[in-house]
Amino acid sequence: MSSLFSNYDPGDFFDEMFSATGEVRAHYRLLLERAAGMPMEDFARKRQIAEKSYLNQGITFTVYNDKQEGTERIFPFDLIPRIIPREEWEHIERGLKQRLNALNAFLHDIYHDQRIVKEGIIPGEIIRSAKHFRPEFMGFDIPKNIYIHVCGTDLIRDRDGRYLVLEDNARCPSGVSYVLESRMTMKRVFPQLFARYGVRPVDRYAQDLLDVLQHIAPAGAAGDPTVVVLTPGIHNSAYFEHSFLARAMGIEIVTGADLVVQSDRVFMKTTKGLKPVHVIYRRIDDDFLDPKVFRADSLLGVPGLVEAYRKGTVSLANAIGTGVADDKVVYCYVPAMIKFYLGEEAILPNVETYLSAVESDRKYILENLANLVVKSANESGGYGMLMGPKASREEIETFRRMIEADPRNFVAQPVISLSRSPAWCGEKMEGRHIDLRPFVLCGEDVRIIPGGLTRVAMRKGSLVVNSSQGGGSKDTWVLDGGEGTC
Repeated sequence: MSSLFSNYDPGDFFDEMFSATGEVRAHYRLLLERAAGMPMEDFARKRQIAEKSYLNQGITFTVYNDKQEGTERIFPFDLIPRIIPREEWEHIERGLKQRLNALNAFLHDIYHDQRIVKEGIIPGEIIRSAKHFRPEFMGFDIPKNIYIHVCGTDLIRDRDGRYLVLEDNARCPSGVSYVLESRMTMKRVFPQLFARYGVRPVDRYAQDLLDVLQHIAPAGAAGDPTVVVLTPGIHNSAYFEHSFLARAMGIEIVTGADLVVQSDRVFMKTTKGLKPVHVIYRRIDDDFLDPKVFRADSLLGVPGLVEAYRKGTVSLANAIGTGVADDKVVYCYVPAMIKFYLGEEAILPNVETYLSAVESDRKYILENLANLVVKSANESGGYGMLMGPKASREEIETFRRMIEADPRNFVAQPVISLSRSPAWCGEKMEGRHIDLRPFVLCGEDVRIIPGGLTRVAMRKGSLVVNSSQGGGSKDTWVLDGGEGTC
């Protein structure tokens, strides 16, 4: 074993690189061979190159303290890639396509006939009480019947190495810019290793995304539709990504103040006058899109945008109302959706989940709070969550009261021992828990970026991988051939 991995302990988890101490998995052998001939000072130099690259590119995220004051930080990046063999990725890909097709069918159904409710698959109250369900869009036909154009589905692996779906992000999933920047960094740092492995490229993502956006342009958009990225502004935690994607697609990035609606058409203000806008890739939640329809105090949106959307003069990605598919209570029913709409069993199963809205489940949850992970139905970023085994008695009792007061708003899951991957931690290589967020695009067809964002819980023993909670990332290599052997 190389000096980098000589004292590495896979621990009692599924380790991505080692099946046991000293026993490397086949698709990591080339990486271990490369590490064997690398002096520690060379590895340190490569880490410095990567950190400088991130610093120069301004790749940042926002960490919030207890007072919710944001602090900009460079996104932590680990040089040891996560490697996925071709056959393994093909299984993931089939499961993701199946899931997105079912979610789009579900969204069309609940905003039209609601067959899935009428046939007793999902209780109607679950839909009606969902925070992001938009009943005012019942019966509204969206372009090409596609609700979720961009989806980030979070996957984890359990002790047996099985891939499980942790949650779906169907509104404004973030992180793909880190995937693209990480890949460019790794090509600079490990060019020969990268070439020997035959890693599938990710650099088509921006073009694929633009293809999706152009695909949903209104019928009246002649030839070359105008597409823009709508951002809340420079103070948003994901602004780096918004501007990155706009540059990569060669389109304008705008705020609400840059757009105006006249005669139910959306225009962009330019130095040469008003320019029609046909498609908006919006990175703003429904509530802030249009102060005439949703939150009247919103300064981020565009007055009149929703009426233009209804009239079919502008298309939005993702569609208004997709947030109901993000609801962690609705998540529990996705395997049933797959069976109902597609007539298939779920290729990628859910994590076992208990609904506190169900009396028997609630009783179990309240009796086992110290052993479960409890999540709010509509929170993200690692917020609104109780890690029972690590929680104080006071925290447990606080969640008990919250669950009893609002059962619909909580779900619980067993603590899953997420798979681990080697990560450089200060002075040595240690195992850190990881997940995977592939990005799925739905336009004329379904396309998936090979790999996605592997997030790393950089704190020892932590299962929380979110960047806002101290997590970092790795490059994810999907192999084009077999197991990476020459």
